[in-house]
Amino acid sequence: MDADKIRAILESLQTGRTDVDDALGALRNLPFQDLGYAVVDHHRALRQGVPEVIFAEGKTAEQVVGIARAISRSGQNVMMTRLDAAKAEAVRAELPSLKYNAVARIGTLEQRDIPPLGRSPVALVCAGTSDLPVAEEAAETMRMLGISIERVYDVGVAGVHRLLARRETFDRCAVTIVVAGMEGALPSAVGGMVSIPVIAVPTSVGYGAALHGFTALACMLTSCASGITVCNIDNGFGAAFAAARILQSASRF
Repeated sequence: MDADKIRAILESLQTGRTDVDDALGALRNLPFQDLGYAVVDHHRALRQGVPEVIFAEGKTAEQVVGIARAISRSGQNVMMTRLDAAKAEAVRAELPSLKYNAVARIGTLEQRDIPPLGRSPVALVCAGTSDLPVAEEAAETMRMLGISIERVYDVGVAGVHRLLARRETFDRCAVTIVVAGMEGALPSAVGGMVSIPVIAVPTSVGYGAALHGFTALACMLTSCASGITVCNIDNGFGAAFAAARILQSASRF
């Protein structure tokens, strides 16, 4: 339940269109709802402006459906991350309006318009095609948050001239998210070019010494480009939310 819905309930109560018992009933599931296997946080939209997001990995399709129904009953949009194709089909059988982005592994139930967030886009930079699932997880998450995106894909440091050719893109963006595997050098290259916030996302892409993303993570954490923020390995979702927090904060001052 978000601020607009609570305001509507309170205004209806104030004008006499709703009595106290009806208002109490509408607020009964605030701040959470216990489903037995999950405690759904209905208060999150009020606190953060975005409803709870379902992390589908490790959950059964039935659990995902149950949580999605609980969130959707409050009139909110629903997002399910790390939703594999087989589980998505099982969820769609129960929730036919499900939209599924197979590359991002994100499912959505969209019941209301998404207001735009921020006056400028976020530059989403991706080192190589193998990093696309993480980059597209960030892209789909930002779409659901109302953030516009400028994609700058396949510009890894093995051919850094490709990145330099897109330099003007950063001039019209407020934040950049940089997704890279292997040695994870791309955020340092971008961080040396721009003045906007840089959010780095290491991916688990790479040969043996890449250590499933730990090499890229360590490289990004020790970057000589000042002020880079680093997310967890393969966490495109977290990077998108970090960008949203920056844009929300910027709008207040």
